[in-house]
Amino acid sequence: VRLQAFGGGLVRPGGSLRLSCAASENIFRVDTMAWYRQTPGNTRELVAAITGRGSTNYAEFVKDRFTISRDNAKDTVYLQMNSLKPEDTAVYYCKVVLESNQIYWGRGTQVTVSS
Repeated sequence: VRLQAFGGGLVRPGGSLRLSCAASENIFRVDTMAWYRQTPGNTRELVAAITGRGSTNYAEFVKDRFTISRDNAKDTVYLQMNSLKPEDTAVYYCKVVLESNQIYWGRGTQVTVSS
């Protein structure tokens, strides 16, 4: 199973982007889907997560700006990012955790917020 993230790019401060992450094939018994981000020299950090029941968890630095959602029929997770700031610049990765605790990571997509 491969995960591919889409939707990254260059946006001005205050702008919006919508990331999506889709699986290359059907994934069964998906538990949590999440987005992480990483900047050079830093560890990967959690941005947002959503469980199979739809419960969400957000990092404090994106609360009220980002929204995570998922389409279980398509094995796809989304991240709507609004009011983007330069400090949101990073490579964004999607992560899928199965009920068996098996983990899949996407390849990442670059988000650059700059004027």
